[in-house]
Amino acid sequence: MKQALPYEEEAPEEQFVALSKEQVAELRKRQVMISPWRVIGWQLIVTVVMGLLAWLLTGRVAVVVSTLYGAMAVVIPAALFARGLTSQVSSVNPGAAVFGFFLWEMVKIALTVAMLFAATKLVTSLSWPAMLIGLVVTMKVYWVALFVRPRGQINVTSTENGV
Repeated sequence: MKQALPYEEEAPEEQFVALSKEQVAELRKRQVMISPWRVIGWQLIVTVVMGLLAWLLTGRVAVVVSTLYGAMAVVIPAALFARGLTSQVSSVNPGAAVFGFFLWEMVKIALTVAMLFAATKLVTSLSWPAMLIGLVVTMKVYWVALFVRPRGQINVTSTENGV
């Protein structure tokens, strides 16, 4: 006989309520989705701003190119990832979507790592701090996009079946 753990005894039983078609439609209207292409657009804007700031602060072309290369090591793989996720193959069924997500995420990571390894060969007078700053700041655009997006109010109540 299996003995129950203390936290298993205290957990309240969750109840799931099926939503009607109208409730699902209303929820989708209020739930704001953010496009991956919009995030990539913001990443490109941040890339340009960082390039300008690098030029204004240092006046050195090597620092500007290193900063831009670091940013593009995020933007290019992210664009490939978004393209893969928005293809028709990924929308065939949920299983294909999950597999596609993991596949394209692995491609994105591999391409980012490959671009970082190639940086020493492709960028003359590479400034590692500038490249890493470009990389990290551009990656943080994902988080900014989550906090800046308009938030939908989720308040679903059901009067059907006494719930």
